[in-house]
Amino acid sequence: MESKVFNIKPADRLSNVSEYYFSRKLKEVARMNAEGKDVISLAIGSPDMPPSEATIDVLCREARKADTHGYQPTIGTPELRQAMAGFYKRWYNVELDPATEIQPLIGSKEGILHVTLAFVNPGDSVLVPNPGYPTYTALSKLLGANIINYDLSAQKGWQPDFEALEGMDLSNVKLMWTNYPNMPTGANARRETYEKLVEFARRHNIVIVNDNPYSLILNCDERLSILQVPGAKDCCIEFNSMSKSHNMPGWRVGMLATNAEFIKWIIKVKSNIDSGTFRPLQLAAAQAYQNSDEWHHQANIETYARRRDLAEEIMTQIGCEFDPNQVGMFLWGRIPENYSDAEELTERVLHKARVFITPGFIFGTNGKRYVRISLCAKEETIKTALERIKTNI
Repeated sequence: MESKVFNIKPADRLSNVSEYYFSRKLKEVARMNAEGKDVISLAIGSPDMPPSEATIDVLCREARKADTHGYQPTIGTPELRQAMAGFYKRWYNVELDPATEIQPLIGSKEGILHVTLAFVNPGDSVLVPNPGYPTYTALSKLLGANIINYDLSAQKGWQPDFEALEGMDLSNVKLMWTNYPNMPTGANARRETYEKLVEFARRHNIVIVNDNPYSLILNCDERLSILQVPGAKDCCIEFNSMSKSHNMPGWRVGMLATNAEFIKWIIKVKSNIDSGTFRPLQLAAAQAYQNSDEWHHQANIETYARRRDLAEEIMTQIGCEFDPNQVGMFLWGRIPENYSDAEELTERVLHKARVFITPGFIFGTNGKRYVRISLCAKEETIKTALERIKTNI
């Protein structure tokens, strides 16, 4: 039978985005590993430690039951919603109604999609940090939003420049994405910043969406949430995730918290896209929120602190400057002046030392002279990476 060639084209929206950097780059790393080059990846923030034993025990026990395998409600189980409310009270001293002010998510990426669909019409504008998480930009573009970048800089501690924001045309802005503790820069949350964001949102009728998955990682100070600010629930949405704080990236359990009206709008979107999360997984996640303070300190403070010391040695070895007060599971450093951009350095490290670290340009133009090292690797692995760099760079 003669085959026919059809003139099929992708949707126009695909011209506005490219394949996610890590999706593309990991193919190259896989080819190098297939050639026997044994690349060490210090690029992606995927925790390599397991969840607590009690979490896994609940998952296994519940999955063996005959009546736990059906579709689940979009709003999540009462047990998980209650546990999420308890998490916010325990760590942030924020009161949330588990029935109306919390929405479980299949990870924060899903939440970015749902919130944008719920609040932003094609042609509306969104404020996106530069540098910032690439998905804020990519999903906004796919959904037809106009991206307005606002600058973050080392000079201002990677906090928003409110004077510069006030000078922008904000007439068509619906959402503003923020992320503290910040990724990729490691800048910690500040109560003053949150207070200014809430005031800014109220004056300009903009919804602030704060992404807050890193507040338990290498952070011994007070944990902050934008919802601690009086009136924040009226104009703010906060994401949180179990991926980093509870070593559950593959489980895809996150949440958002806001006022009941916003939750209703978001559920209209979400209920038409998915059919709920596996019940045993939800119950296990609820158990994980009960992890002891000792578990959190050992997993999120002690382990990452030892790894961070080694990452700082790598930064020093490749000539990068960094702020030692960073928090979170990455280390962000400024490259030496003799490199034209960050990718020149990261490609050299990859192909000469067989160590994969992240060039900062993927987070925006303000990251083009920075690199990021992930702490999600065993200490011995990071030590090996350090020795390779010492020998080959």
